[in-house]
Amino acid sequence: MLRFVALISVVATLAILFILLRESAQFFLIVPEARNVPVSIIEFLTGTNWTPMFKCSTCTPPMPGFGVLPLVGGTILVSVIAGLVSFILGIGSAVFLAEYAPEKIRRILKPALEILAGIPTVVYGYFALTFLTPILRYIYNYFELESVFGFFGVFNALSAGLVMGLMIMPMVATLSEDAMLSVPRSLRDAAYALGSTRFEVATKVVIPAALSGIVASFVLAISRAVGETMIVTLAAGMTPNLTFNPVESIQAMTGYIVSIALGEAPHGSVEYQTLFAVGLLLFIITLMMNLIGRWVINRYRQEY
Repeated sequence: MLRFVALISVVATLAILFILLRESAQFFLIVPEARNVPVSIIEFLTGTNWTPMFKCSTCTPPMPGFGVLPLVGGTILVSVIAGLVSFILGIGSAVFLAEYAPEKIRRILKPALEILAGIPTVVYGYFALTFLTPILRYIYNYFELESVFGFFGVFNALSAGLVMGLMIMPMVATLSEDAMLSVPRSLRDAAYALGSTRFEVATKVVIPAALSGIVASFVLAISRAVGETMIVTLAAGMTPNLTFNPVESIQAMTGYIVSIALGEAPHGSVEYQTLFAVGLLLFIITLMMNLIGRWVINRYRQEY
């Protein structure tokens, strides 16, 4: 029974991967409208024009494009912003809870911090769109930054990334704190005996000793950010724009999957098959991130 329960996740993962591979293969075999040849893998991975829903009967309107780089770029841009926010706030919170906070304060702050992980992501999306974006636009216009970075739109990657970083920050903070608390007390006492301050013990002894757990928490949080849907859909926009300017509107890979899942594309069409092609690429990116994280963990793991 236990072996069967343990295998459920493996079987489910293999089944999902099988569906992604089968449907993605159909995407590369179907000949899109207004084209004489199917979409190649090279064009899909290196193209910079993502307009799969465009139709062309007279070739005067724009041709359909199947270059996924704008979606990948939008996903990376939001994830990098979220990663920076979650890492700074998460590690700072973990150091405070593990090394500075008294037990009474820790019992209050840690549950309050973990409440952030239970808020629905659609609430985070509307929070970014209706609360954070107006504040950022006001600050942006107050300092007259439009001449430097361009127009700050209602939908932008910056507010989506900041709120997403706030959402995944409890994951980094909680797991990092657990890793820091697992560091033996003898290491701290030895550092204090040598005259180290509390800050030096935390940054030069505890964090390096707990590095594998911190890296694991960060990789898990970034993987969560890459797969986030509602925040990027509501706050970042639906514009497949290949840019690294955070004040512009972008479209993430998950945001495109949502738009297709709404039923705008006929079943079996090339537009419908793009859902699985993008999903397979997202699966591969997440898998590579986890493999890299696993390598870093094994490389710098310290057992006590």
